[in-house]
Amino acid sequence: MPLPDYDAIIIGGGHNGLVTAAYLAKAGKRVVVLERRYCLGGSAVTEEIFPGFRFSVCSYVVSLLQPEIIQELDLARHGLEILPLDCSFNPLPDGDYLMRWSDPDQTRREISRHSAADAEAYEEFGRTMTFMARFVKPILSTEPPDPTSLRPSHLLSLLGLGRRFRDLGEEFQFQQAKLMTMSAVDFLDQWFESDVLKAALSASGIIGSFLGVRSPGTAYILLHHYMGEIDGSFRSWGLARGGNGAISESIAAAAREHGAEIRKESPVARIDLRKGRAIGVTLESGEKLRARVVASGVDPRRTFLKMLDPGDLDQEFRERLSRYKFRGSSGKVNLALDGVPQFTCLPGSGPHLRGSIAISPSVEYMERAYEDAKYGSFSRRPYLDMVIPTLTDPTLAPPGKHVMSIFVQYAPYHLRNGNWDDRKEEFGDNVIDTLAEYVPDIRKIILHRQILTPLDLEREFGLTEGNIFHGELSREQLFFQRPLSGSARYRTPIRNLYLCGSGAHPGGGVMGAPGRLAARRILRDGNGK
Repeated sequence: MPLPDYDAIIIGGGHNGLVTAAYLAKAGKRVVVLERRYCLGGSAVTEEIFPGFRFSVCSYVVSLLQPEIIQELDLARHGLEILPLDCSFNPLPDGDYLMRWSDPDQTRREISRHSAADAEAYEEFGRTMTFMARFVKPILSTEPPDPTSLRPSHLLSLLGLGRRFRDLGEEFQFQQAKLMTMSAVDFLDQWFESDVLKAALSASGIIGSFLGVRSPGTAYILLHHYMGEIDGSFRSWGLARGGNGAISESIAAAAREHGAEIRKESPVARIDLRKGRAIGVTLESGEKLRARVVASGVDPRRTFLKMLDPGDLDQEFRERLSRYKFRGSSGKVNLALDGVPQFTCLPGSGPHLRGSIAISPSVEYMERAYEDAKYGSFSRRPYLDMVIPTLTDPTLAPPGKHVMSIFVQYAPYHLRNGNWDDRKEEFGDNVIDTLAEYVPDIRKIILHRQILTPLDLEREFGLTEGNIFHGELSREQLFFQRPLSGSARYRTPIRNLYLCGSGAHPGGGVMGAPGRLAARRILRDGNGK
């Protein structure tokens, strides 16, 4: 039998696939990455959409990227530079605003304008959330055990989790239980009285999910986003110089340095099997590549239902997979601007615009946005999360011009009336109308706009139903149940076929953890010899 072309084939050049490739190549394996598009990064990509204007088209901030990956792959040497976001700005419709800064004294003074009690509680809340994040974060770097296995390694892993939970102490055990079961708003109600502060904080609990701020389980998603870390500082967010594509390009540079081959515009048509074992892939061009291991960075539905024949998997697995929830709920609008937006509540281009900007004025506003989506419509007044990266990194636009990135929630994949192709411009207009309530002159400075609906995210970036996390981060789809119980350790029912994307533990976000853990599992299995 002839030797395979490679030790490992990685399907998809998103940041997770690139991480897997880099670690395998670093271990001396012959690796090839096959990317469908003309550029690398998947959702973590920078593209020049309009002449002179470069956008982080999909993902747009960095925080969850694991420090271990940055260090072990020496990404700074390969060009990664993270520029911290120093504040969060929440304009309000009555002309007021809420600011939160990296400086705790500034934040305390700002919150006290809305509630003196909340200003005092905020610091303790931050300490508690940081403590809980430090408890949970190691799990993101750990392969989930199989709770049904009697193998010593699995039992020891479960025992270790139990001991860590015991060592939390009674107070934090209760807090952890609440975070795993409560809604974001219900959890925040225990800490704060100010509606504006609760609305601002609860937004982190619904990012990328088809849940409302009052839906059970969103408190955990809030904690998930609280685990952001830059240079050892928790709850820190930043921008990658050059856009989020710079993250992917730095990982690709590390992979190439260790000998990985990366091929763009090489879409995979199918995963080839022999006697129930993955032996390689066939490209859409008809070219066949052979390898000892195939690792898929695309989502579980595309991997199992699009790239394998129906007879390759048993019916029970396929039925369970059909119940794996995607339910895309967000869209994106990217603007090329002729100037700096002037917010009515705080005009000028001061430091308040150099952080994140969110339209989430009240808990009722957020819940009404969800109500629209629940009944099959995009939100009439959506939650908007925005950054203007050119105020920090002016290389992304011509002199004096700016780019603005707007994450939009909610935008359900399935519309009750009409379809996304017909309603795309209406959706974009609705976003601009919402922003115009706070920036009346916004239309005068828009030079170009790019609108991405959930359908666009599916078609262009391969995100099934437009879900930015390769599947919801709901409680039943986490840890040893991601994507399915019994198939949550990067292995799949197909021998030598692995998952290395966000559909595997610990899930979505630009963190790289699924890619790193998948590479470690492949190496431990002795594959890619």
